[in-house]
Amino acid sequence: MTARATTTRPARAARTVSPSEFQPGAAEWQLRLYVAGQTAKSIAALDNLKRVCETHLAGRYTIEVVDLLINPRLAAGDQILAVPTLVRKFPEPIRKIIGDLSNEERVLVGLDVQPLR
Repeated sequence: MTARATTTRPARAARTVSPSEFQPGAAEWQLRLYVAGQTAKSIAALDNLKRVCETHLAGRYTIEVVDLLINPRLAAGDQILAVPTLVRKFPEPIRKIIGDLSNEERVLVGLDVQPLR
């Protein structure tokens, strides 16, 4: 299965990047990344998240990107206090990771993809 490349559209409040979009219900991991515009940290967080997901969750995830500059009210639902913040919506329980997601081991442990060593 080949993932489609997507581009960031600043006019929308949220978008989904999904390599499994042609197989409805195939995504086992539902992730939401809260950002504030297209800052260096926001872009780095999305790039790092895509890299980690393709390496460890290939074809089994969706990423929803929520830009809080466009719709700040969306932050209340997941109680977002800092950006960028990654929220693992599914599988439960909900987990949050704050930062640019550059530390792959920390991201994997935070998402509970691999146990802490």
